[in-house]
Amino acid sequence: MTNQTASPFATQPAQRTTARLFAAIRGGASPGQLPGYRSRHPQPLVARPGRPDLRVVDAVERSGLRGRGGAGFPTGRKLRTVGAGKDVPVVVINATEGEPTSHKDHLLAERGPHLLLDGAAWAAAAVGADRILVCIDREDGDAVRSLQAAVAERRHLEPGNVPVEVRGTPPRYVAGEETALVHWINGGEAKPTVTPPRPFEKGVDGRPTLINNAETVCHLALIAEEGPEWFREVGAEDEPGTCLVTITGSVAHPGVVEAGVGSPLDQVVRAAGGLTEPASAVLVGGYFGAWLPASALTSARLSNAGLAPHGAALGCAAVFVLPASGCGVLESARVLDWFAYESAGQCGPCVHGLAAIAAGMHDLVLPGHSAPGPLERWAGEVERRGACAMPDGAARFLRSTLRVFGPHLEDHRRGHPCGASQQPGLVPIPTRIGEPRWR
Repeated sequence: MTNQTASPFATQPAQRTTARLFAAIRGGASPGQLPGYRSRHPQPLVARPGRPDLRVVDAVERSGLRGRGGAGFPTGRKLRTVGAGKDVPVVVINATEGEPTSHKDHLLAERGPHLLLDGAAWAAAAVGADRILVCIDREDGDAVRSLQAAVAERRHLEPGNVPVEVRGTPPRYVAGEETALVHWINGGEAKPTVTPPRPFEKGVDGRPTLINNAETVCHLALIAEEGPEWFREVGAEDEPGTCLVTITGSVAHPGVVEAGVGSPLDQVVRAAGGLTEPASAVLVGGYFGAWLPASALTSARLSNAGLAPHGAALGCAAVFVLPASGCGVLESARVLDWFAYESAGQCGPCVHGLAAIAAGMHDLVLPGHSAPGPLERWAGEVERRGACAMPDGAARFLRSTLRVFGPHLEDHRRGHPCGASQQPGLVPIPTRIGEPRWR
């Protein structure tokens, strides 16, 4: 095993490829993998508590890396802000992945725990942290065990680094929101808030806290090893690098693929084996994303800039292809049921508004129900009025449903639902919800 310490600057760029994260995690997560991993990846710099390493920050800023958790915030700017705080920072890696259509962070935690932990170590060095917490859904058993084994192995073979703790979070979507994570780590309920202070100002133990998505820090580790210029060789000019895309629905090989940001959407579909039947629509960005018409498969690109003209954003880079044999009204009703169930239960727009919207979609699915409520108006009434962003996500999803499935919705409204609305649903809904209407 090498004890070589990497420089945050590369002198010899690696070969240009989009199989970057996949190449870095090859070999699986079997016990005792650290020596083999270290033969390919040098050990990160050791963090100096309270002394940010600005070389790492500069390299990440030049790379143009943006967060891969959904918001797409510039990672370098976040590192610099947290490192400039008045107290020693804490690093939190968010691998909770509560989005039902996404599986990328699970894959990284299970199959590439040492890459993820290297990314956490580089982040700690960048901000001068003295503590790392890796948060993951406690019900994600294989990934939790893989991370715990990797942490134990590193503690034995590479002592002296910043201590790392794996924390199993409550199995709810809202528990993965950054303020909810901080509340929970500090001993409170895993519920989000929009009120200051934000975690980068006062988070875990009241200290500045860097919260990064699992995929984000994996990219950070490779940037520190290979350099910012290498990272920018792939992807779009203003959104460089690769991203992991979870693609499901009517594709031959559902799963996770790696693609350059800005890749054509149909190229990603081909990477998953192509369509198994014609598509009627595509959901991009997960349940917090938006439906697009099937024509977007050949016209849209997988980046925020490429999706903006279609009324969508990259988000968590989850793609669900709805087949022509499916019912967009049914699938949208199932997703809105999920929104209502996952409510944090701390404000009226979430508790009552999302329940009313879900019930309104329910009334459209099958004949014989009362006339649905004014869904568009309800979307406006819950938007930007919640204690967190949950109502905003539901309103965005609902508006895309009304836009993409308008004629289909009108048929349902007139009491002429399609036959597919009586079939089992297709979009994944977590079984922990119990027996929701649309399973």
